Parts: sequence; C-alpha cells; structure tokens
Amino acid sequence: MLRPVVVGLDGSRESLAAAEWAAREAVLRGLPLRLVHAWEGGASPDESALPELEAPRYWARQILRGAMDRLNEHYPQINLSAEQISRPAAEALVVAGDEAELLVLGSRAFSGFGGVMAGSVALAAVAHAARPVVLVRADETLEAEHEPDAGGRSSARTPYRPVVVGVDPAHSCEELLAFAFESAALRAAPLRVVHTWQLPYVPHALEARARRDVRAAAERALEAVLGPWREKYPDVAVTELVEEGRPAQHLPHATEDACLLAVGRRILPARIGAHTGPVAHAVIHHVGCPVAIVPHE
Repeated sequence: MLRPVVVGLDGSRESLAAAEWAAREAVLRGLPLRLVHAWEGGASPDESALPELEAPRYWARQILRGAMDRLNEHYPQINLSAEQISRPAAEALVVAGDEAELLVLGSRAFSGFGGVMAGSVALAAVAHAARPVVLVRADETLEAEHEPDAGGRSSARTPYRPVVVGVDPAHSCEELLAFAFESAALRAAPLRVVHTWQLPYVPHALEARARRDVRAAAERALEAVLGPWREKYPDVAVTELVEEGRPAQHLPHATEDACLLAVGRRILPARIGAHTGPVAHAVIHHVGCPVAIVPHE
C-alpha cells in the first residue's frame, strides 16, 4: 500500500501554501494526498451538539472543503482525501505523519524581531515525527521552485532550482541522502551537498598545514559517503561544498537559489526526549525555501 503525502491544515496562508507544495510533491512521487485538520472540540466533530462548538466545527469543515476544492481543480490527477482528527494538533500531525511518506506543514515567515516564528505546532511535530517533515513558507509558489526564464522572469516551465542537503559524514546519513537524491532525481535538479568542518586548536605556526589536512580529510570523508549514491543516481549532477565553519553559517547562503533543503535530525532514546537538533533548528528559522527534516538513528 502506498504511503500518502500528508499535509496539516489550519486555514493559515502558510498551511495553504503547504497544501499546494504537498500536492505538487504527490504528483512528482505518484502518491495519494491526505489533508488533515485537528479537531479539539470533542471526541468527534459530529458527537456533540453544544452550541459553542458549532462555529469551530463549521470552520473546520470549511478549511478542509476549501482546500479540497482548490486542489481538485489544480491537480485533478491526485487521489485526494481529507480527515478531521479529534486530537490536539501536534499529536494528531505526528500520528498522521507516522503513516505518511512525508508530512508537510506550514511555517511562519520572518518576524519583525530579527528571526522567524516557525510555529509551536510545527516544531513539536518536527521534534517527534518518525518520518520526514517538510516546512513551507506562505510565499512559496510553483514558480519559486524553478529557475528564472531567459528574461529573468518567474516561470514554471524552466528547470528546477537545486536541491541542497547538509551532510555530516561522521554520523549516519543514509536516510537523509536517500531523501535528497530521490528529491533531486524526481525534479531532474542538481544536488548541492554541503559539509562543514572546524579546525581544532593547534599552535598558530601549524594552523595553515592543519587547515589543509583537515579540509582534505573532510573532502575524502564526504566523497566516501556520496560514492554509492552517485552510482545509484548517475543522472543527478552533484556539487560538493566543503566549508570551514558551522552548518548554520553556510546552509542559508547555500540555499539562496534552492528549491528545497534537506537536513537530518537524530532520533534520541525516549528517556532523553525529542528535539529538533541544532542544525535543523537553525535552518528552520533562517532558510526561506522549503526545509525537509529527515529523522535518522
């Protein structure tokens, strides 16, 4: 049975943009699309006759119906379904996402306070989901995924912009690279692989040589990790960026012209709890293109 692409809807501009992105991804992957809205007004949206619940019940139906109508019009080829779930939003999305190929959520755009507000529900879903989660900004469009045309204008008919993936060869990254290479292959897009390294403390007189050695070791480690994936996806054009510094410094710059960024999130033992991880947290808050967070052991 095919896993669907699942998108969480709350009626916001961000979630509607996420639904459009999820529909395009479902078309690319040949998968069904499932729309989910969390219902917290009772055990079921039909079980309670309390008058104070009628308005939120009505708006919940409108959110799903409006999205269904829009997506059916734009993407009639998709096997589309919708469901209200009687659980708190973050919990409902995690449960729905665990049965999905990927979970797509809206992410709030840059705020006026020097950063962004990704939204507590989205961050909670990212921290607990067992499947990849893609966060989409409100201004994301089909044209934004593609290169400008010859006149510099936005176009949906030009090739896709690059897919970017942040990789640390010192940790397991098979799930992350599988997602990144598949995403690039589906789009016939180039793949830009970013790996950062840091120079350990050495005496000043030895810094230049140490820097060359550490960079060379980082390049070899990355090439070793990428080798099998290059063979599996020979049609994907891969560019490697091996940079000194931290991922949070280089990934925002590397994604300025990208259609998608993929980063990993380590799944921690239950006794430690779930969290987004420092790299995922940084890019969620500072990268404008859709961001895929791929959990791994």
